[in-house]
Amino acid sequence: MNDKLIQSVNKQVANWTVMYVKLHNYHWYIKGSNFFTLHEKFEELYNEANDHIDELAERILALGGSPVATMKECLETASIEEATGQEKERDMVQSVCNDFEKMLGELQEGIELAEEANDEATGDMLIAVKQSLKKHTWMFKAFLD
Repeated sequence: MNDKLIQSVNKQVANWTVMYVKLHNYHWYIKGSNFFTLHEKFEELYNEANDHIDELAERILALGGSPVATMKECLETASIEEATGQEKERDMVQSVCNDFEKMLGELQEGIELAEEANDEATGDMLIAVKQSLKKHTWMFKAFLD
């Protein structure tokens, strides 16, 4: 069992759990000229977040670790912050974009830890999440421009 790798994957579980709640907040409270586009996009992303949470947590269990499983643990472990409830349309997109960029760096660290541990399964899982986040980040940056 590689404790550093498990901690890294657990941070992703925590981040995605916080992101799942944040995206629901944004989905419910989006207003403005881009309502239809962003309402749908935030729903797509929280569904994706749900999948990531489950896959990453199950991988931690397979590695003999214990995934964070309460909101308190997730908020303490995550490197991203929950929504304030005061964000406007553009702030929501900027916040998600910033979070995704932070998570991309952390995913890269996890990929490197998986390589050091010769754990291809975890590495491949993290690479897939990273590829998806890169695409979403590119799209949000295009939206913000």
